[in-house]
Amino acid sequence: MTSRFTELVIDCHDPERLAAFWCEVLDFKVIDRSGDMVEIGSWVPTVEDVRASQMPPTLLFIPVPEGRTVKNRLHLDVSPIDGSTEAEVTRLIGLGATRADVGQGPDRSWVVMADPEGNEFCVLRPLPPQG
Repeated sequence: MTSRFTELVIDCHDPERLAAFWCEVLDFKVIDRSGDMVEIGSWVPTVEDVRASQMPPTLLFIPVPEGRTVKNRLHLDVSPIDGSTEAEVTRLIGLGATRADVGQGPDRSWVVMADPEGNEFCVLRPLPPQG
């Protein structure tokens, strides 16, 4: 018996806004809207696909009334595929992200940021094309 990692759920105030932000960051599409929840992903999962092999999880945004009060214990890391880390940071700031300080120190190879609702994520080193 085994399980599959199928979704990462993110509590938020405005699922539509946060889903739109992450769609732009990751080049994902909205794949489901159920009630006030929004699911995004790079593919549309089917039971057959998920049963066959581990596939990339989707992100599911669910509204909650309370705000975030402490540093996230789980966060996303993203790696630029067609530019530098700083260029990607600039692009993400243009989408509504901000730089964040979680005590990471000044000399790191990654940049800690926060999405429009304050959820931390990291921008790592670029992944250049292999050639």
